[in-house]
Amino acid sequence: MINPCNIKEGDVEYSLGEFDGKEAVYSFAKIWMYLEAKGKLLFGKKFRLFDEDRELIFKLCNYFIREEDYCKKFGIDPDKGILLVGPVGSGKTSLMKILKHIVPYQRPYEVIPSRNIVFGFNHVGYSIIESYGNHGFYCFDDLGIEPVGRHYGKDCNVLGEILLSRHELLKKHKVKTHATTNLNASELEERYGNRVRSRMKELFNLVAFPKRTPDKRRTMSADEQAGDARR
Repeated sequence: MINPCNIKEGDVEYSLGEFDGKEAVYSFAKIWMYLEAKGKLLFGKKFRLFDEDRELIFKLCNYFIREEDYCKKFGIDPDKGILLVGPVGSGKTSLMKILKHIVPYQRPYEVIPSRNIVFGFNHVGYSIIESYGNHGFYCFDDLGIEPVGRHYGKDCNVLGEILLSRHELLKKHKVKTHATTNLNASELEERYGNRVRSRMKELFNLVAFPKRTPDKRRTMSADEQAGDARR
């Protein structure tokens, strides 16, 4: 019998909780340890989680494991996607890349930079909108700061069109969409228009870092410099 709480990375097996054959009971402390280990495997030994993000990560973990009581407490709908909002360098992309690994038996999503999708549109045209809009499991990274698409001289709000299609995909086939952004609600509406913005409310659960969240890359660099000084 498959134990969803046990995950093997190379020769090391991590336990995220207990499984009695019917129900999994997860431990956030164990998930935290695994996420840090997985982050180091994906991004290098300097990767770490920050204690000040613990509450936000706790919410996201409960979403991914579909812990109904906590999802209800936090106002999160597990049948909708996640829109993770935060300043540049807050760690949005890294979190979305590692969180999917705590539920290895769920259908994984691919994290795609939004600008890369627009570059694809510029090269091959409207088939890109169909490819990303009508099927597949994706997290659109850095939503809202991608350039306007242009194919054969015609401009297109590529991600806006894809989000409209993804809304239909959620309604008809229950396929979720995730995204990260450093824009607020009014900036997203300005970028995509009211129609797309209203669909985004139905597509996503909004989970946000505090506005004053520091740039983790600078924090880690400062820590390394302090470590060098101590040595």
